[in-house]
Amino acid sequence: MSDTTSLRDLLLARLPESGLSAEEQALLRDLLPAAQPRNGRHSGTVYMRSITASGWRGIGPAATVRLKSGPGLTLVAGRNGSGKSSFAEAAEMALTGDNFRWQGRTQVWKKGWRNLHEHSSPEIAVELDFDAGSDGEGAKEPVTVRRIWHGDGLEESSTVVEEAGQPTGEALHDVIDAEQLSLYRPFLPYTQLGAVINGPLTTLHDEISRILGLELLSDTDAAARARAKALTDTESSAKALTTTVIQELSEVDDLRAKEAITALSGRSPDLDAVRALLQGHGAGDSAHVARLRRLADLEPPDRPLIAKAVTRLRSAAAVADDARHGSAEDARQLIKLLDAALEHRRRHPDASDCPVCGSTDLLDRSWAERTRAQVERLQVEAAEAEAAHRELMNAVREVHDLMRPAPAWLQADEPSLATLWRDLVACRTVRDPRELADRAERAEAVLGDACDQVREDARRRVTAQDGRWQPVAARLSAWLVQAEAAQAAKPARKQVKAVRDWVRALTDELRDARFKPFAEQSGQIWRLLCERSSVSLGAIGLTGVGPQRQVSLPVSVDDADAPAFGVMSQGELHSLALSLFIPRATHRDSPFGFLVIDDPVQSMDPEKVDGLAKVLDLYAQHRQVVVFTHDTRLEEAVQRLGLRATVLRVSRQTDSVVHVASVSDPVSQALAEARAIALDPHLPPEVADRVLPSMCRLALEAAYQNTARRALREAGVGQRNIQERVTRPGPLTGLAALAMGMPGKEGREVLDAIARDHGTWARELIQGLNQASHQAPAVPVGDRAALVDRTKRLAKEVLAR
Repeated sequence: MSDTTSLRDLLLARLPESGLSAEEQALLRDLLPAAQPRNGRHSGTVYMRSITASGWRGIGPAATVRLKSGPGLTLVAGRNGSGKSSFAEAAEMALTGDNFRWQGRTQVWKKGWRNLHEHSSPEIAVELDFDAGSDGEGAKEPVTVRRIWHGDGLEESSTVVEEAGQPTGEALHDVIDAEQLSLYRPFLPYTQLGAVINGPLTTLHDEISRILGLELLSDTDAAARARAKALTDTESSAKALTTTVIQELSEVDDLRAKEAITALSGRSPDLDAVRALLQGHGAGDSAHVARLRRLADLEPPDRPLIAKAVTRLRSAAAVADDARHGSAEDARQLIKLLDAALEHRRRHPDASDCPVCGSTDLLDRSWAERTRAQVERLQVEAAEAEAAHRELMNAVREVHDLMRPAPAWLQADEPSLATLWRDLVACRTVRDPRELADRAERAEAVLGDACDQVREDARRRVTAQDGRWQPVAARLSAWLVQAEAAQAAKPARKQVKAVRDWVRALTDELRDARFKPFAEQSGQIWRLLCERSSVSLGAIGLTGVGPQRQVSLPVSVDDADAPAFGVMSQGELHSLALSLFIPRATHRDSPFGFLVIDDPVQSMDPEKVDGLAKVLDLYAQHRQVVVFTHDTRLEEAVQRLGLRATVLRVSRQTDSVVHVASVSDPVSQALAEARAIALDPHLPPEVADRVLPSMCRLALEAAYQNTARRALREAGVGQRNIQERVTRPGPLTGLAALAMGMPGKEGREVLDAIARDHGTWARELIQGLNQASHQAPAVPVGDRAALVDRTKRLAKEVLAR
């Protein structure tokens, strides 16, 4: 498996040549899940050195299963109830914090996790070795993962990591990476055998995909699928909302609502038209609404200011009239006359005749000087009349200035009001102050009242319009947001589809390449387990994506295709589960050098048990394989096949006292017992001479049985027939004949063949042992240790055939 980072690099390296657009490539990068850092400071292959439990399940006082760290097969055997499975569950619980047997179970099922006879706090521990291998730092200090319970609940526990018996302060994930433990889980309890194949095939697909390093692609596709669904939902929601909003608009008596319905009713809603409506620029009734708003905001002539100007005008006119009929006005008029005469004298300095009366020499220099002095005296007297006149002119000009024209738009919006306004403006032509004051006052009063009425009516109508429109506008605004999102979703959905198509093609390519060795490995395991089965398993495959993803299990019975789960026996189903589990747990990238399998033999016939033994032996060449079993057939198969295995026997005594003892193979065990008898100085000679030959004969019998089983199996004899023939009572020479390929022969002919193969000493040894086993020896055995050595030599040669 390539890790996530390398797969990410591969995917990104292929992007430039993917044919995806720049936007689609950016989308793919956005959909890629973030890289997850891995925990665990300890590197190297992990092996188990021991499993210890106390107060746990069927184990009372502390008991330990000691294992050989490194590759090899270990059988932990014991009858049901002996406590053997408690060790397997303890290892699983210590390292994972969980137990598959309890997943999905009720609390009643979990109540039995505490031992009934041990009242101290339950405790389990797994001692681990981390072997870095040839390119690492070599073997490291063993690490113990200890889980201790401090309450009555299964979850009330804490984990302690120890080195050299001392806590390190590390957490479990510092020792065992949780992601790798989930990915390559090396525990297979019996209950999971069925779950591997009875669970959803999508789950199995995902678990295998993760091992193949394809979870990055499946996660990316899932993210793209979710994005596509979100975009589709956005479009669907907008479409549904459009229907709802049109219905709501049809119930509103407003021209803008009708215009909005038109904008929303097309095949593709007119978003620009809706935006214009919301901004007050609708086409349908914009003129009407604009007219009302203009009239509502109309500024009529300033009534207080006009009233003040009219008052000023009338006051100025009265003052001016008073001044006009007094001496000040006469002086002012005379000044005008004298100023005119002086101007004539200035323009005609040589003429002294009066141009009005014709008098001669009247307008001379002396006259001019006297006249100027008179004008100065008269100006003081005329100042009051002049001021009154200027004030009157200013008052008239102020009133004229306030008679400003109507706005240009008013003629179209309100012609009658524009007419009244023109009457006001016409006051500008009136020159008589009093008439001007009267007309301006009357025109302003009529126009002001009319403006107030028109403006109030317009404001009332605008308020009514807004009251109906504002909720509609708010609804349209919400619709516009969703409609804009739906409009953007269409091209985005096409981009997502392009990304998904490319990711799927890459997934198929990498899946086929990476799954091939996995499938071949599963097929090899199946063939070993079901060598004589009529059910054939084809090439396993991963198919489909998304909800359609599953594991393809092509099965045929006598060359006829059949549904896998419908034609397989329970033993074949378990074999299939093992074929799928073992390649995953023993993947080359797994840091776990061990594999723990609990009770895999159940429901298997003898042939499959032999196949299981071969599979276990195959993986024990490079893995630490620990098998817990109550079925003696697996142990017998290992012995028959001459496979290397360490056998540990678990026994349970009163009060849940559990013992674990190492068991040798039958040949070694019989030889060890024979040597113990031969070297026992306290054993009476006559007893030793009577018992020792029988023990040596048992050792040879076990050796010939082992070799006979192998020879018969190679000859194609069925397992049941083999078992019957090698365990049938009879002389030792009968077993020797089976082992030597001489079925049906016995007696001297077999002994002669033994002499030819091993030497006359071997024939004499067998003859002596047969005789001594059936009757008391005529002469003492002699050198008892030498007898054991000769027996060992012959047994070794027999096993080596």
